[in-house]
Amino acid sequence: MTAIRQQDLIDSVADALQFISYYHPRDYLQALAAAYRMEESPAAKDAMAQILTNSRMCALGKRPICQDTGIVVAFVRVGMAVRWVDATMSVTEMVNAGVRKAYLLPDNVLRASIVADPAGKRKNTGDNTPAVVHFELVPGDRVGIDIAAKGGGSENKSHFAMLNPSDDIVEWVLHELPGMGAGWCPPGMLGIGIGGTAEKAMLLAKQALMQPIDMSALKARGAQNRIEELRIELCDKVNALGIGAQGLGGLTTVLDVKILDYPTHAASKPIALIPNCAATRHIHFELNGSGVAQFTPPQLEDYPDVHWQPAADARRVNLDTVTRADIAQWQPGETLLLSGKLLTGRDAAHKRLVDLLAKGEPLPV
Repeated sequence: MTAIRQQDLIDSVADALQFISYYHPRDYLQALAAAYRMEESPAAKDAMAQILTNSRMCALGKRPICQDTGIVVAFVRVGMAVRWVDATMSVTEMVNAGVRKAYLLPDNVLRASIVADPAGKRKNTGDNTPAVVHFELVPGDRVGIDIAAKGGGSENKSHFAMLNPSDDIVEWVLHELPGMGAGWCPPGMLGIGIGGTAEKAMLLAKQALMQPIDMSALKARGAQNRIEELRIELCDKVNALGIGAQGLGGLTTVLDVKILDYPTHAASKPIALIPNCAATRHIHFELNGSGVAQFTPPQLEDYPDVHWQPAADARRVNLDTVTRADIAQWQPGETLLLSGKLLTGRDAAHKRLVDLLAKGEPLPV
């Protein structure tokens, strides 16, 4: 019987979340580098170069790949032969303690994005807790955890439908993708769950995103079952839509399509679609009683030799001195290099500003 310490799980969760905040998975780096080499659209190629350059900088500086450091989702599988030697918390409480430690780490504070009372005051909890924890008892004597930090932009583009058994899955996905626009920050992955019940399909789609990117290897060896055929068909047809990196057109919108399925009622065909953004933060680790999980960072040689530089004709804009006359000279498709102070806000802030303008009242800034 394996003895697992409570603090080992807490520290492992915290270390994992810090790790994925600034290190892309190797499989993503390799897939994006391959897509970059093949890309023909200058705008899309430029966007990929920015992602790859940013990734290297974040790895070197140990700073977040994206300012949205996500909502934490954990799939925890606890072996039935595991013994907790000093636990005073539930497993969910341990995960949340790890999240709290990671997001408040002084050396690399991660943005807290979680709000309580979502239908009411929507007040930030301050430490990015609680996480969404899925718990399962399994045979064995280890604790296995798949953990992800899911950005709001990609999560907000999730889709679900109860299809008729005769409906075509590929047609449904291709119908949904254009409406998602670029708000999910491609190029990334699509996780698709098919079958079960409504909630099971959504769970399968999220679990599918935890798998490594292997579309190139799959195409090289060929599909061996219907799910693999579906993955290849969807990947090719989604990319043929031409949405491209950051919605700028081009050859690659998705680097992979992952599908998990489950038996379902004969009258039903539940299907869920969840995209993963270009940050693609997720990792798997196990606890075997030997202590805190260890994570091996990518090497510099794992990063492609891509170093983004602004185009020579890019327009430099100082936001502290820009005028309406300056703005009138900007052209569609032009690259702007911004400096100075920039105020940002989300939906609630936008609504407040519009309401103030409608009332003729002064803006808060």
